Amino acid sequence: MSLAGATGWVGQPLAAAIEAAEDLELVAAVARRARGERLGGLTICGSVEEALAIPSDVFVDYTSAAAVKEHVLAAVRAGRHVVVGSSGLSDDDFREIDPAARSANVGVLAVGNFAITAALLQRFAVEAARHLSSWEIIDSAYEGKMDAPSGTARELAWRLSEVRAPDVEVPVEKTVGDVAARGAAVNQSRIHSIRLPGYTIGVEVRFGRQHERLTLSYDGGPGATPYVEGTLLAIRKVREFTGVVRGMDRIL
Repeated sequence: MSLAGATGWVGQPLAAAIEAAEDLELVAAVARRARGERLGGLTICGSVEEALAIPSDVFVDYTSAAAVKEHVLAAVRAGRHVVVGSSGLSDDDFREIDPAARSANVGVLAVGNFAITAALLQRFAVEAARHLSSWEIIDSAYEGKMDAPSGTARELAWRLSEVRAPDVEVPVEKTVGDVAARGAAVNQSRIHSIRLPGYTIGVEVRFGRQHERLTLSYDGGPGATPYVEGTLLAIRKVREFTGVVRGMDRIL
């Protein structure tokens, strides 16, 4: 398989985990700023195009929100199954990627967050939305994260939209003051993004109804281990699918 973003926070331990796995083989690694350097037994490629020229069956992207769509489409066109670890893809992007993947007869797994605990929060939130009709989402991340909302929050909003749209007592457009204070509308959910030092990645969904409330919260720590474990599972599963599959809980 090929790995883009191989020297990054998740990419580096993921590359080591792939090389340590008996059933997986890393044949190409991409890191633009480390081109020509060695990663295990590989020479790091400087571009996705270089990596895709090397035969493989799965392409994994842990690069950036700005580059991920181009990388995914390039991999699909090259006939690779794709595991998307980068955030930043929108619903419109997925609608573009899905037919391309189906035409190429490959699967694209994009889950927003590969941590099993984040997948469990998503599953619990979907169940809660069947019984509680009002909610809002709080998305938290480190101060340098460029995209907002995060992929974790976007995927949660998308999954909740499959259940229903949340009830809102006062229409947002009738807000007195600054409408932006009510957060961004993503798949009909309101998402409030926080970017501060001391955070890594997290999401919270608050449900409310008369006389009671329910809060579900996920917080990722500074280590990459949870994302590595989930990504390895996705790598092993992606060949079973055709087209875009969204949601880590769909492959558990």
